[in-house]
Amino acid sequence: MKPVRHLLRWTALLATALAASAQAAPDTIRIGVATAGGGDPVTWGGSPGGVARANNWLEEEFKASGIKVEWLFFKGAGPAVNEALSNKQIDFAYQGDLPSIVGRSNGLKTKVLLVSGARNNLYLVTPTPSNIQSIKDLKGRTVSIFRGTNGHLVAINVLAAEGLAERDIKGVNLDTGSAQAALVSNGVDAAFGGYEWFKVRDQGLAKVVYSTQGRDPALTRQAALLVRSEFEQANPAEVQRVVDVFVRAAHWSSEEKNRDELFRIWARSGTPVASWTAEFDKQPLAQRNSPLADDFIVARYKAVVGDALKLKLIRREVTVDDWFDTRYLKAALKKQGLEGYWTASDAKGQPKGGPAVASR
Repeated sequence: MKPVRHLLRWTALLATALAASAQAAPDTIRIGVATAGGGDPVTWGGSPGGVARANNWLEEEFKASGIKVEWLFFKGAGPAVNEALSNKQIDFAYQGDLPSIVGRSNGLKTKVLLVSGARNNLYLVTPTPSNIQSIKDLKGRTVSIFRGTNGHLVAINVLAAEGLAERDIKGVNLDTGSAQAALVSNGVDAAFGGYEWFKVRDQGLAKVVYSTQGRDPALTRQAALLVRSEFEQANPAEVQRVVDVFVRAAHWSSEEKNRDELFRIWARSGTPVASWTAEFDKQPLAQRNSPLADDFIVARYKAVVGDALKLKLIRREVTVDDWFDTRYLKAALKKQGLEGYWTASDAKGQPKGGPAVASR
């Protein structure tokens, strides 16, 4: 009987050790960012996450716990982040709507924690001497579109609004840096992209002939902070602390008194202050930097799923409502006294009448 008792005791001890190991805090928290970024240290703009990065707020949060924070930036944007998630090389991801949906469709187990860069504009730019003056002039032209990113579907919808389909143009898949090089050397006739083009415009090398700014909010791009489900289940306390910091950054980035300083922080990524001024022209910071997964955000993700299916960018439909896990966001808002700070929007992007709450 004694060997049996010893075996049972060692089995119990092993089970306890394994349970403790599973609940132990991670040595490193790895955050993947779907952009190449810029600066030293590398950072990015257009998201409150860039403020947390530039100010080392996450590093400060976890320093006493002995947990290292590692940021990884991906020139290949959303598709490259999906690969890193699949290989468990990162724990969190800052990523646009379409690539995150593609990842979910391909079986990636993630949760959307909060929004971190909403209503990003899309622009069409051409070489300065070009005779292209509108979207309709793109028919038969060579146009750069960074496929698989959150600007891809918006570009297709912009074309559709003017009676064109993607097949009506000669689409070329180029990342941001390659698109800029191609445009200034006349390798393409036009390019779709974001705020990064203002720097090229201000250098006299390109002109903006179309902007989604001030148009239907459905023609904007959304980005969010995701977490691998496996990491979240094993480390809920650490996930809460990361969300707390991102909400703190969102609040700071939403204060109009911080507008100039915000743009200077984002400029550390290599995108000048003037570009951020143009991107956010006549737009409230609180609307663009809200972390809320409100009806507008959920509706946009659902619309992206529908468009991606129609264009065969994904092979199967994915659910959205059960993907957003805002328990951590709600806790952070309550802890920081911000439950009524941001105004939630309805499905069409219009402000709701009541105080803001984190939905779903």
